[in-house]
Amino acid sequence: MFKTILVPTDGSPLSDKAIEAAITFAKGAGSKVIGISVSEPRDYSHVSDGMSVSDSKQAFQDRCAIAEANVGKIAAAAQAANVPCETVTARSVNPYEEIIKAAKDHQCDVIFMASHGRKGLSALFVGSETQKVLANSTIPVLVFR
Repeated sequence: MFKTILVPTDGSPLSDKAIEAAITFAKGAGSKVIGISVSEPRDYSHVSDGMSVSDSKQAFQDRCAIAEANVGKIAAAAQAANVPCETVTARSVNPYEEIIKAAKDHQCDVIFMASHGRKGLSALFVGSETQKVLANSTIPVLVFR
């Protein structure tokens, strides 16, 4: 049914739940997993006078390293389950666009993702990437809560 599963992660515990479910499903179905994590070039969690504060170069590099570690968790879990896996990281101010692009580029049949990752002001300011994926995806999206 689903031969290639895209699994976006932001490293949150809820994303870990989606990763676990995707790998379990892939193992049973003989599917492949594609893991993705997107680094945003600005840190929207800091707001000053109503304006977002730009990243330092080091802060962005730190988030890129975190994205690599996030997909590394997917790769390790897939390897432990003997499930084929590829990983990709991307950089974008619109993570949902990179998620949808990765699904297309890797000919994915379904996206397994968390209902949310960020909390507090950051979630309100940036908006729900999951909602944007749901609104713009042409393939099924399985959302984990």
